[in-house]
Amino acid sequence: AAPGPRSEAPARGLRLRVVDNAPQSAVPSDTATAPDVESVLRPLYMDVQATTPLDPRVLDAMLPYLVNYYGNPHSRTHAYGWESEAAMERARQQVASLIGADPREIIFTSGATESNNIAVKELEAAIQPDTSLVSVMTVNNEIGVKQPIAEIGQICSSRRVYFHTDAAQAVGKIPLDVNDMKIDLMSISGHKIYGPKGVGAIYIRRRPRVRVEALQSGGGQERGMRSGTVPTPLVVGLGAACEVAQQEMEYDHKWISKLAERLTKKIMNSLPDVVMNGDPEHHYPGCINLSFAYVEGESLLMALKDVALSSGSACTSASLEPSYVLRAIGTDEDLAHSSIRFGIGRFTTEEEVDYTVEKCIHHVKRLREMSPLWEMVQDGIDLKSIKWTQH
Repeated sequence: AAPGPRSEAPARGLRLRVVDNAPQSAVPSDTATAPDVESVLRPLYMDVQATTPLDPRVLDAMLPYLVNYYGNPHSRTHAYGWESEAAMERARQQVASLIGADPREIIFTSGATESNNIAVKELEAAIQPDTSLVSVMTVNNEIGVKQPIAEIGQICSSRRVYFHTDAAQAVGKIPLDVNDMKIDLMSISGHKIYGPKGVGAIYIRRRPRVRVEALQSGGGQERGMRSGTVPTPLVVGLGAACEVAQQEMEYDHKWISKLAERLTKKIMNSLPDVVMNGDPEHHYPGCINLSFAYVEGESLLMALKDVALSSGSACTSASLEPSYVLRAIGTDEDLAHSSIRFGIGRFTTEEEVDYTVEKCIHHVKRLREMSPLWEMVQDGIDLKSIKWTQH
């Protein structure tokens, strides 16, 4: 049976934000009572592929190392360093446990981008004419498609080819085991699993050993692979996020699947000409990418200003071009321009989903009524048969 809302989860949804000369922050609506305080509705959050909110349990784990236990984990001559080193190694164990690795195979980095660079740059340098490298994203961050990682790993292993996977969108969300899947290198990001920003890890197989060289020189920390002082509070947060994810993965998956089905059914039953992008079976349910034909995606995003959504990857958000992912799977350019990504996460509520659906349906209908293309389609005109001229 699908789970219901959890009492211990922090309240989510539309919140009031105090607007004054101080930095803006979210506050409960019942506290904004001062007559001279201007309050505005803060958008509800449906963009968890871009980043996830910090789980309060992760923050609890981090706080002592931000305030009291502030030693350098590489200081070996006093208790301050020993405390931080113990916390760092505990976090290393928590990350390793989540993916079935040896803690000695976990190297802390600033995030998945750095981990990807460490893995791919050095492996490219090692390629000979008769060898090759395979690097695959486990779960795509735009359309949620899951790749057959175990099968790819088996093929690579049988041919003695290195196999790297960017698992930033998969770690803590679907079961992963680096040994069963024969993964040689894996990139992990803290802020994709309800942990802090600015920290990640790279898994590097020890047996058979995968040799990589550091991107930067320095003090030789992290087994010489990533010099620089390890930020104890951040790695503690990453470790705590991995531990929470391991405990809650099954529950999270059921809850997110229930909400995803609720959102897609309501939208697709209420609106014609809506296309779900990606593979409907091999798919992570929390990433839903829909194309609304005859509606410009950016216009829909602007209309849905009270819901934080995205038209694609935050990593390529500066580009106005249609998603290269959608184009790569054969999506027409018009549909690629009309796509919206809905991100459902651990703290998303049924009320947030229903509100998003209601607003989405309303604005799609409104925008279509303004579209001459939609009017032509309603009149039975085949748009593909028209020869458009450019002026």
